Amino acid sequence: MSLKDYKEKRDPASTPEPIGQGPGSRDGLSFVVQKHYASSLHYDFRLELEGTLKSWAVPKGPSMDPSQKHLAVMVEDHPYDYKDFEGIIPEGNYGAGRVAIWDVGTYHSRKSESKEKTESLFKKGLRDGHFAFILYGKRLKGEFALIRLKKDKKNWLLIKKNDELAIKGFDISSFSDSVSKSSKSLKKKSQKQ
Repeated sequence: MSLKDYKEKRDPASTPEPIGQGPGSRDGLSFVVQKHYASSLHYDFRLELEGTLKSWAVPKGPSMDPSQKHLAVMVEDHPYDYKDFEGIIPEGNYGAGRVAIWDVGTYHSRKSESKEKTESLFKKGLRDGHFAFILYGKRLKGEFALIRLKKDKKNWLLIKKNDELAIKGFDISSFSDSVSKSSKSLKKKSQKQ
């Protein structure tokens, strides 16, 4: 997966965001949701694929309620190391604002727990416009799907499937910004700015 667009939008001398490409996970596949206080608050939903993170900006954030079908706008791939990024992107940089790790965990395809098979099904899902997967996060759990809107390449829906882990009336605002241990120091830094 190409990180050309990602690198063109960032200056490593002026932002703490990771620029390099980590090796990817060895066993399972990672996912992360980052709460991003940029020009408008949104959540970045990222699924690992072949050592990079396929990424969607979700304005209302992910939901555990199957009745809440949220727009997910596909953005540029991010380096695998970005899954650990939490901090402040300085003013004047692309995406300036605070980034917090809202959820983190692993995932696999609904059809297979194998890393290789999941990646194959994910690539097919990106082409076909539908990918169903199981999340094992601290906050997001169970089956979800990404469904592309018509033939549009960027606009998708992120949907929670109606399984035993679904939560009717899920309210994303009832959760703290971060599941990371460093969130207390991050909150103090952002309050000073």
